[in-house]
Amino acid sequence: MTALALVFGTAALLAVLTSAIAARSPLSTSAVFLVTGLVAGPLGFDLVDLDDHVVERTAEIALFTILFTDGQHAPWREVRRRLGAPARALLLAMPLTFAIIAAAGHFVVGLPWLVALVLAAVLAPTDPVFASALVGREDVPARVRNLLNVESGLNDGLALPAVLVLVGVAGGAPENFSTDPGILVVELAAGAAVGIALPVLIWLLLRIPGVGAVASLRPLGPLACAVLLFGICEQIHANQFLAAFLAGATIATLAPDASETFRPTGELVSEMVKGAALIAFASLVDLGTLGTAGWAGVILAGLVILVARPAPIVLTLVGTRLTMAERLSVAWFGPKGFASVAYAVIVAFSGMDMADDVLALTTVVVLASIVAHSSTDVTVARRLSTPPA
Repeated sequence: MTALALVFGTAALLAVLTSAIAARSPLSTSAVFLVTGLVAGPLGFDLVDLDDHVVERTAEIALFTILFTDGQHAPWREVRRRLGAPARALLLAMPLTFAIIAAAGHFVVGLPWLVALVLAAVLAPTDPVFASALVGREDVPARVRNLLNVESGLNDGLALPAVLVLVGVAGGAPENFSTDPGILVVELAAGAAVGIALPVLIWLLLRIPGVGAVASLRPLGPLACAVLLFGICEQIHANQFLAAFLAGATIATLAPDASETFRPTGELVSEMVKGAALIAFASLVDLGTLGTAGWAGVILAGLVILVARPAPIVLTLVGTRLTMAERLSVAWFGPKGFASVAYAVIVAFSGMDMADDVLALTTVVVLASIVAHSSTDVTVARRLSTPPA
């Protein structure tokens, strides 16, 4: 634990010291945390060697935090006004991405079809942790931010049931998760319900005469809501990822002032949790993992980043109001990250055949995606930049 604290503190300090450079260059704070984690992890000095369960849990908390924060960029009125493009990305592009990754897993890597389908479900969702680099920039056109935000905010929660069902079909039994489709639907519904109901309840409580928050403590309101929501989801086995995003969107709709007050705190907490998750993820990257994935994993990573995401997005967004430059930017910026890591660790502990292969391949794809997307977010944002309203 002491070594982990030293590594995290060092990475955080380096991220602060290089943040001015990162704001105008391909260097990113994510890359600083990742490189620090790799140097301190099994590939370097082996100071940090975390249990896979710890990595999974850290990834889940990072996802939840980012989804809750990003949801506050998507009040319901904005989502309704620009629903067409995100709906296409979720309902058309994501299934096509799934199919392309499954085919690549079978024909390129040589996985059996069922294992390839599990891998595709793990890698199909776009990660909100790195998509948030564009979502939070006011100079990026609102329709692009809304598309990336809603897509990445919802597809993680929707992908988890698919992963679990396929693992069950493949003979796996994930720890602490059901593979029964009926139960998973109930968990999705519960996540949506509690994600909307809890902020509404808190909003109603704050309207009671005599109840209110002093200005200095207002940012703690949404933070308290997030912590309580996470605990409730854990207790009732609701889908916490869907709940987090919907809760953020509900707060932004009902209490925009509270959401605006919380935003700096939320973004700072999200950045720190993301850094911790990157260091935890780096502990998965060792010679054994890279050896298991092999060159097939490198080729798969290239196909996932350059084909499986871009081609379906460009195709399905034809006819929308997005310009070609915006469509290409959205097509490129489909990072794979902590959602995929968390799901791959679930698969690894399920007892499914070739589960270690799924984890190794996912690790290589996510590593490549973090490097590629975290080093190009500034460039993409500049090309899309418009004067803030």
